[in-house]
Amino acid sequence: MQIYARVVTDDPTDKELDYSIPPSWAGKVHIGSRVKVPLRSREILATVVALVDTPSVPEPKIIAALTSERPILNKSLLALARWMAEYYCCPVESAIRSLMPEVIRKAKLGFKRERIVRVNRKIPETELQALQGKAPRQAQVFRFAVEIDEPIRWRDLQQRAATTDRTIQQLVDRGLLQAALETTDRDPYANQRFISSAAIKLNEDQQKALEMVIQSVDAGDSHPILLHGVTGSGKTEVYLQAIDHCLNHNLGALVLVPEISLTPQTVERFKMRFQTDLIAVLHSHLSQGERHDEWHKLNSGRARIAIGARSAVFAPVQRLGLIVVDEEHETSYKQEETPRYHARDLAVVRAQIERCAILLGSATPSLESYQNAKTGKYRLALLTSRVDDRQLPLIRVIDMRQEYLKQKHVPLISSSLANAIEARLTGKEQTILFLNRRGFATSLVCNQCGFVCDCPNCSVALTFHQGENRLKCHLCGHATLAPRKCPKCSDPSIRYAGYGTEKIEGTVRKLFPSATVARMDADSMVRKDAYRQTLQAFRTGKIDVLVGTQMIAKGLDFPNVTLVGIINADVGLHMPDFRAGERTFQLLTQVAGRAGRGDMAGEVFVQSSTPFSPAIQFARHHNFEGFWEQEIEFRERCEYPPFLHLLMIHVRSEHQRLAEFTAETIHRRLGEQSDPEVTLHPVVPAPIERSKGFYRYQILLRSKAIRRLSATVRSILEKLTFPEEVHVSVDVDPYQVL
Repeated sequence: MQIYARVVTDDPTDKELDYSIPPSWAGKVHIGSRVKVPLRSREILATVVALVDTPSVPEPKIIAALTSERPILNKSLLALARWMAEYYCCPVESAIRSLMPEVIRKAKLGFKRERIVRVNRKIPETELQALQGKAPRQAQVFRFAVEIDEPIRWRDLQQRAATTDRTIQQLVDRGLLQAALETTDRDPYANQRFISSAAIKLNEDQQKALEMVIQSVDAGDSHPILLHGVTGSGKTEVYLQAIDHCLNHNLGALVLVPEISLTPQTVERFKMRFQTDLIAVLHSHLSQGERHDEWHKLNSGRARIAIGARSAVFAPVQRLGLIVVDEEHETSYKQEETPRYHARDLAVVRAQIERCAILLGSATPSLESYQNAKTGKYRLALLTSRVDDRQLPLIRVIDMRQEYLKQKHVPLISSSLANAIEARLTGKEQTILFLNRRGFATSLVCNQCGFVCDCPNCSVALTFHQGENRLKCHLCGHATLAPRKCPKCSDPSIRYAGYGTEKIEGTVRKLFPSATVARMDADSMVRKDAYRQTLQAFRTGKIDVLVGTQMIAKGLDFPNVTLVGIINADVGLHMPDFRAGERTFQLLTQVAGRAGRGDMAGEVFVQSSTPFSPAIQFARHHNFEGFWEQEIEFRERCEYPPFLHLLMIHVRSEHQRLAEFTAETIHRRLGEQSDPEVTLHPVVPAPIERSKGFYRYQILLRSKAIRRLSATVRSILEKLTFPEEVHVSVDVDPYQVL
């Protein structure tokens, strides 16, 4: 009987298409296979989403090519894509595209093949001595290959034995070595060696949490578990031992971390505990070849553990037994481009589809997750103390208003913090200084006429980067040389306003000339291995003071760090966003948690001009419960999440009036849908009205029934035709409103 393939193309077609399968491919085309199909006048890539007996058209065209023998996607991931398209109000082809890295989706890169050398036969010492007399160089290389006693790349043998191609070839010709082209992995950690580590004895709280997770793994229970543990309480050890249980029962595991900067340390801890070839890493700083090979290691089942950032939620782990979402509160799990999914929430849904356990870990859980735990939707496991009963760091809040009165200006580093840094340098201890703002100065302002150097494409001031002597826009990337005089009135006294991590780094170098200072932010971490190398240097004590943005704020564990300085706790606190207080509390708690993780006590200095803000005071006392109680009352009173869902419609165009008119048209159609449970807010310009050359308008809706609202919005938008110059997107459960 003829079977037909129903496909979703990579190009937007808004429908599923049926194609005929050639008889020669019978049994080779499966659900999840990637194919090329003719569409209009060209061939395009597509994913098979179903096999049907009866096509939807009388004479379907024939599939042009099968790009993979093994299915690329399984039924569970395809089900996740359909859920994502429905919930996040995006096209199903967009959801399916997001399941695969580009290098896998386009299938333009194959596996790497290299010459591999192995010992063909071992010879007695007498024969080896004879070879030594005739060809001493060959004998030396052969001895080296025997000592290694494992296959080695030809080029690696050449380098490590300090020999030539000719010498290795002569040993092959003698039959002592064997060389053959073999498929090899492009391993991003190939040149690293990991010292094996054993499981650590758990304390009572950790053991209870582990038993809860193991019960879920064994039962295939997808009821989420929220692991709420203070910083340094040993959450990672619970993850490791739970995953060990999975491996012992022939199950796989998926570990999500919020920042690429956390990936090297997480990978190191996992590779020290488990066999290195069981682990695959997926994140954006891999080369295309590395991403290709790591993905296929998982899809083939050779690797059993996937570790990665946001998009790793789609990793093709076979026989998935456990999903771990570390630092589940992090906003970086939210994708800000279509499809605008939240990786934590998708992980929960994937666990339900795959019927596997899911563990969400954080010292500062999101209000949504903690509310779910309080109401019984999630189960709660608590780690109330640090491992080995180490003390939480002492947090001191420095009132920068008092510093101004004493010094007649606001210093970047207060005298108290400077003295504390000096004491750490004397004691050979390490310091972390945190400021969530890049660059040297936040703007360039003319004292004479008030001119500010703004971005020509965005409604923001350009940030000055001293090292490059350039002004940069952190939204669109526009860059220009910094002017020596005011572009408007030509006054030479144009000055820098505000400060960022680059300026803090320079200030620390001036105050402490003998200290070794390094900076970690998006500007300094541009090389592929920059994260790993900087963190390794810090771990080994080669860096005294590490200055950075939020990439150093969480998850990092350095026992010799006894001081953390938060340069400006007010950054982000007064943003026009209902989550501003929550983000500030989380960030301060997480940064403070980097101190005192070893045998020595930790201390944290928080510089603020609003020191009595609840977010700062609750963080000072490590009081998550108190902050949650106050914040959840505010959310309920003002009808914000988790009590209602938000949906934001974004309209953008290079033509301001066109963007505004389109937004007003959508708003009018939405208003015609009378639903008493939906609150429709008026059309407003985005807080940053112009970005990357586009004028932007927003429409906010609130509802308890988000899936019904998503369906309504989708149906309205599908009936409207927009000009080519206008882009409309939908963000369900938005985390950024700027």
